[in-house]
Amino acid sequence: MIRRLIFWALVAAIAAPAAAQQWPDPPPAQPKAKAKAKQPPRDDVEELTPSQIQRAQEAEPRPGSSKELPQAVKRPPKSGGSGAQARQIDCRGAFARDSSHIRLAQVFGPDNVTFTDVEGPENTKIPASVLFPRDPTRRLELLWNNTTSRSGTQVIVINGKSNWTAPRGVKLGAPLAAVEKLNGKPFKLTAFGADGSTAADWQEGQMLKLQGGCKIGMRFVADARAPQEARAELASAKELLSSDANVRALRPTVAEILIGY
Repeated sequence: MIRRLIFWALVAAIAAPAAAQQWPDPPPAQPKAKAKAKQPPRDDVEELTPSQIQRAQEAEPRPGSSKELPQAVKRPPKSGGSGAQARQIDCRGAFARDSSHIRLAQVFGPDNVTFTDVEGPENTKIPASVLFPRDPTRRLELLWNNTTSRSGTQVIVINGKSNWTAPRGVKLGAPLAAVEKLNGKPFKLTAFGADGSTAADWQEGQMLKLQGGCKIGMRFVADARAPQEARAELASAKELLSSDANVRALRPTVAEILIGY
């Protein structure tokens, strides 16, 4: 089973604050309030009731207040498509430290988030909220510090065929050299074992100089066509550098991204 480790980093992103609603001078009669849009039908009623969402919405600060929490990701457009549009993770709003399953449902819609078991370490199963569980390209797993209330972001997992973009613009399939460039300098790696190698130390690079309060870790896998001799040589290494010629010879790419607090 693939190891899931968290490595330290911060995220830089800017979420646009919601504009405050403006009302015209009140006429003699009270203006009619706009009808609220109906919530789309859900497929996980037993996990999140409409009353829960309503209470969470009422508890949120009004637009323009100093405590307003900007949304990290806007709702997807209603235009048709295969869902292959890239999405950026910002460690604020829906992906903030204090986020929750309810918050995800508010941002992405209750029919696009479910609570289920996902793969954990050592062939175990762990409970998590899953965004777009039926679409591998938009799938995202979120583990909580409090699984009972499903709140307090612990780890956000990008794996499989997901096209989500992590802080610093990293995506699955990114070459090792590209990640090193984003970091601004070489970084340390663990030995290349059966599950690949993980970033062990960003060496005070740009991955440690971001905003947002979250941390980022990555797992790299060698190219399937890389020589077996090169794989064997790096399998027992205690410490590797991303700039090492022997490491580059494996043509590693990002296979899994973990974002945590």
